[in-house]
Amino acid sequence: MKKSKLEAAETRRRIVKTAAAEFRRNGIHATGLSDVMAAAGLTHGGFYRHFGSKDQLVAEACAAAMDENIVTSACYGAANPSLEAIVTAYLCPDHRDNLSGGCLLPGLGTELARSDDKTRAVATAGFIKFLDLIAEQYRRTKPKTAKARALVAASAMIGAVMMSRIVTDPELSAAILRHTKEHLLNS
Repeated sequence: MKKSKLEAAETRRRIVKTAAAEFRRNGIHATGLSDVMAAAGLTHGGFYRHFGSKDQLVAEACAAAMDENIVTSACYGAANPSLEAIVTAYLCPDHRDNLSGGCLLPGLGTELARSDDKTRAVATAGFIKFLDLIAEQYRRTKPKTAKARALVAASAMIGAVMMSRIVTDPELSAAILRHTKEHLLNS
């Protein structure tokens, strides 16, 4: 039986959401299409009814993950997010440990750097939205300076989460998050 357009759109959204989680958890290259489809509760054969290629799915999954991260970061500060709320939420053990739901950039940054132009453009657009969210927190600063500070803060946060996931010493991992947070909030 043929699915309605609404059902097909919902299935596509489910595949994209599942792919975003699976790519963050296992990496883009280590996650096969059959893995994504199985995690979404679907068969591998249905993939090409929704997407032309894995690259198309990667780009859409990255866009969804970046949008989700921006919304999540903004929500931590409620209606008016603060720099402290954003930094605290981003540089916490729960974010570090949430590979499938955390920010896409610390987990997939090196793979994204080697992705096709469309996927890199999606990641860039998401990064710029994240920068804008942070730059808005420097309200008493000239826009150019606020953007520069946001660039440093976002880069430090992404790098800190990445390194805190890489190191094998739990105390070092916690220290990376703690000291980066302290530096960003006290400078």
